[in-house]
Amino acid sequence: MTPILIKNFIKYILSILGYKFVKRVGFKIILRKKTKLEKLLENIYNPNLSFEEKKYIIEQQFEKYAGYKPNIDNPRTFNEKLQWLKLYNKQQLNIYGDKYLVRKYIKETIGEEYLVPLLGVWNTPNEIDFSKLPEQFVLKVNWGSGQNIIVKDKSKLNKREAKTKLKEWLNPKMCHYYHSFETSYKDINPKIICEKFIDSNDKNLTCYKIFNFNKKPYLIQAVFDDKTPYETINYYDLNWNKLNLRQNFPNSDIEHQKPQQLELMLELAEKLAQNFPYFVRTDFFTIDNKIYFSELTFFSDNGMAPFEPAEWDYKLGELINLPEIDKEKSNK
Repeated sequence: MTPILIKNFIKYILSILGYKFVKRVGFKIILRKKTKLEKLLENIYNPNLSFEEKKYIIEQQFEKYAGYKPNIDNPRTFNEKLQWLKLYNKQQLNIYGDKYLVRKYIKETIGEEYLVPLLGVWNTPNEIDFSKLPEQFVLKVNWGSGQNIIVKDKSKLNKREAKTKLKEWLNPKMCHYYHSFETSYKDINPKIICEKFIDSNDKNLTCYKIFNFNKKPYLIQAVFDDKTPYETINYYDLNWNKLNLRQNFPNSDIEHQKPQQLELMLELAEKLAQNFPYFVRTDFFTIDNKIYFSELTFFSDNGMAPFEPAEWDYKLGELINLPEIDKEKSNK
């Protein structure tokens, strides 16, 4: 047995015994007992994970990323209330989080003209006949986030590599639900979808993410491609006045003009928000002044991105009116 196999075997045995290998210093091996969170994260794919175990994982993740201890059972902030909705809201959201099934809702609610044309849908990578696809297209899985293969020149595509990547993304453990229990990804039947690649004369693509509370638009998160080393994001009110607000990324220093299609985007956002009484983010992008639907998001930034200044967390939280529920019955 090679030294690497021996090392991995020892780690495996220690893991079963509840220990975590920290590091090796000379001939000395430093071990420590696994934390409760580490043990639960190893078991995160277990469908029988209890309500309290899920809640504990969310609380620990929240404190790490949002920067404060959440009070999920008596939430006040925007981020706390999104965690409450993960655990207690019983509305079936996966049909809207599914990038394939949501197309039916978009078509029936605002019209098919706002959808990126669909070129194909498959259950496995081996079903894809690349010879029937155009020279440019986009492959993605219907239950992920950021899992896209953008093909601008089919002749340069490594098909074997693309199939391997898609197969990996279809693994049940790749379901985005298991990151921190966003219920809009739960119980989605995984599929591969192919959409038309839409090019633009304007290379600085902007995504407009409209925050809707109580079925009404309230503010706009605009994600810019300013050709900087990082993404820039500004927040605006409904009249395109820039707000003193930031989260994960810095604000843009460029004075971005109000989009020509803003009023129509706000109308579409309100129509799409009618099924969701608490909060939904409706995302659009525009190419050559044509609006395209991007996605519906129910847990913006997983409900764990800190706000600067922090009072926005409370201000937006006040806009979400949660129902009174029997928590004991809901837990069961």
